[in-house]
Amino acid sequence: MVIGLLTARSSIPEAHSLKDRRSVIRMIRDRVRNRMNVSVAETGKQDAWKSAEMAFVTIAADSTVVQKRLSEVTTMLRSTPRFVLIDLHTELL
Repeated sequence: MVIGLLTARSSIPEAHSLKDRRSVIRMIRDRVRNRMNVSVAETGKQDAWKSAEMAFVTIAADSTVVQKRLSEVTTMLRSTPRFVLIDLHTELL
């Protein structure tokens, strides 16, 4: 059994309020939950308008499956125009 953790720090440049920021985070969270077998949590910077920290976790019997899922999440995050990635960190446990 392999657990994969992807931590993403990001900027949300067009957010002008916490409401704008929450809508972007909600859109990403819903998209990941609906399309992939990955859990999502907002893990930091919850009171900052223009930044966010999110964690994505998945589990599988094989590490290649975990790496593929986390790679798909990374691709989706990079293709979201309202969400600018600053740092990504991946761990396999």
